[in-house]
Amino acid sequence: MKPGGKKEMGNALLTVNNLCVSFTTDEACEEVLHNISFSLENNELLGIVGESGSGKSVTSLAIMGLLPKPAGRITAGSINFDNTELTRCKGPDYYRIRGRRISMIFQEPVSALNPVQSIGSQLAEVYKLHFPDMTESAIRKASITLLDKVNIHHAEKCLSAYPHELSGGICQRVMIAMALACQPEILIADEPTTALDVTTQKQILELLKELQPAFGMSVIFITHDLGVVSELCDRAIVMQDGHIRETASVESLFDNPQH
Repeated sequence: MKPGGKKEMGNALLTVNNLCVSFTTDEACEEVLHNISFSLENNELLGIVGESGSGKSVTSLAIMGLLPKPAGRITAGSINFDNTELTRCKGPDYYRIRGRRISMIFQEPVSALNPVQSIGSQLAEVYKLHFPDMTESAIRKASITLLDKVNIHHAEKCLSAYPHELSGGICQRVMIAMALACQPEILIADEPTTALDVTTQKQILELLKELQPAFGMSVIFITHDLGVVSELCDRAIVMQDGHIRETASVESLFDNPQH
């Protein structure tokens, strides 16, 4: 049983139903996701696990509306978030959801951050985009508070630093802070510890464990590591070749695996 005890299910915040995604190349159009269906409950920590190329990250990009254009496109199915059909959302409608209500942490923290902007400037951009009425002083105060919450010491000093001046672990904490700035209802973490050493990986996983109940959010954790799923998640989806092969509670997945 995970921290906080067993969660009550049946109150889906996100429902993905028969989702199909295709990519078009010069040679052909290939379907890479095949009728993907799952739900995410309020305050749930859901793991999506599978080998490289299984469709984990493409699923997350489809939810975020970030499939590479024009090659990638949703060809069938639905993605319903809090009674909003995301597959029908146009640009401005998605902007009000992406980053504010659904946020994402990417695999490579150093490459995801802008190398020529300070950490403070990049955090400030998030607040300015979603809370345009915030003053500069309020943004600075909120940024320092957020960096403190993700256990970055000397937060004020960090605001003036650039990504190359920070370790990979600190950069990942900054990425988590940026993703949490708007207190999203859903956080998607796409293999957020892949580029980090083992000790830092453990620290980041423990941080996510602490932050999930503190922020009252649902989390989709994407990984190829079953050990991480067993430690962190309530329920898991196993993917292979663009298909969901199994969905089960973490206890059932390890006690009686079907795939």
